[in-house]
Amino acid sequence: MTTDTAPRTRRRPQSGPPLWIPTLAFTALTVAYVVVNRSTPHPDASGSDVLRYAIEHSGAQQAGAFLILVSAMPLTIVTAVVYRRLRALGITAPGSAIALLGGTLAAVALALSGLFTWAGSRLGADAGPALARALADLSFVAGGPLYAATFGLLIAGIAVPALLARLVPAPLAWIGLALAVAGEVATLGLLVDALTYLLPVVRFGGLLWLLVTAFPLPRHRRDV
Repeated sequence: MTTDTAPRTRRRPQSGPPLWIPTLAFTALTVAYVVVNRSTPHPDASGSDVLRYAIEHSGAQQAGAFLILVSAMPLTIVTAVVYRRLRALGITAPGSAIALLGGTLAAVALALSGLFTWAGSRLGADAGPALARALADLSFVAGGPLYAATFGLLIAGIAVPALLARLVPAPLAWIGLALAVAGEVATLGLLVDALTYLLPVVRFGGLLWLLVTAFPLPRHRRDV
């Protein structure tokens, strides 16, 4: 009878694929959406203006709806990879769960915004301005305040553990925390118009932060 004394190899936790790949795809689709829908009427536009734009630019609206809907897919992948990466790094605090829920809800918000935009693009001349305004408002709320708040949760779920565990440079983590707070404050834009400027700050600032963070965020704890 022999005894096997060979040391067992410790399996390293799987951290998922490179984070920058789905993040870059999400960035490209977001930028493409903004370019296609750059002339969309503002939230304070009248229902008549919204209806006229929908009739005259239905193709652009449908393309924008497609882009924002599809952008939810790489965001979902980013969220899953971030969650698995944080768990592989030994983060068992609520931060990883907050990132998972925030990113999932942010993807849902984008999908809803795309669906409402698509529905608005199909309005005909016989549709009422009130319906056009209502669909535009639903698209704005989903893709604006709701997305900013949930995307802020995703950023916070990454930034807080990254700061406490020193996973990324501290200034980068603090910038993420500032963007996360801005995302939550941006919801007040539903009540105070002056705060709506935070929406593009969170959308594009958070997008840039996520893309930059994708590179230094380690895949394994001992790499830190």
